[in-house]
Amino acid sequence: MDWTWYLFRFDGRINRALLWQALLTVALLAALLEIISQAIGVLEGTRSFSTSFEFDFDFGLDDLFKMVDPRAYRHLASANRAPLILRAFGTSLFLWIYLATAIKRLHDRDRTGWWIIPFFVVPGLFSQFSDLLPKSNWMLPFSLAASILWLWGTIEMFFVPGSAGDNRFGLDPLAEFEDGSASSSAKSWDQQSEVEFVPPNASPPGGMHVKRST
Repeated sequence: MDWTWYLFRFDGRINRALLWQALLTVALLAALLEIISQAIGVLEGTRSFSTSFEFDFDFGLDDLFKMVDPRAYRHLASANRAPLILRAFGTSLFLWIYLATAIKRLHDRDRTGWWIIPFFVVPGLFSQFSDLLPKSNWMLPFSLAASILWLWGTIEMFFVPGSAGDNRFGLDPLAEFEDGSASSSAKSWDQQSEVEFVPPNASPPGGMHVKRST
């Protein structure tokens, strides 16, 4: 598999298993950065060796929305610079990986990448800034709408099978050609980082028929 395409590009399609695998990859990278941050703290003398490996791995998708919340930056002046740089780098990297894989998964559902806005961006922003909103009953419909969008997006991307056969975004990632070779969505076409444009024609090479694996 082309890992550069898989983790960083927005064209083509991936199945549910590869999206779950991407989240596992992000979790492992976050754990690695946390260990590096702990080690830097020991070297700088801001952490003792006995407490340096009290693991503080709390990264989640909600953390991505702290990047647009000014309240999350209030502690920067008193915090150590190196761990903050690592966390900023890691959060940016994780956001890119998530968007790249989630958009390819939306393509697998025959949806454009712009569906990431109602499925992920809107619920995430609502959750991040909900404590600033008025505490009144008329906010309940907005809270319910955000929850429904989040649940809908989660089911669409993580649990529902992709569209059978080739679609406007590329080859079926679960299809096999008659000669036994697997299809390659990564090489089917190049969107050049666009999330909306689709190829004029996405068909198996040489006009071969495909069958969807079980």
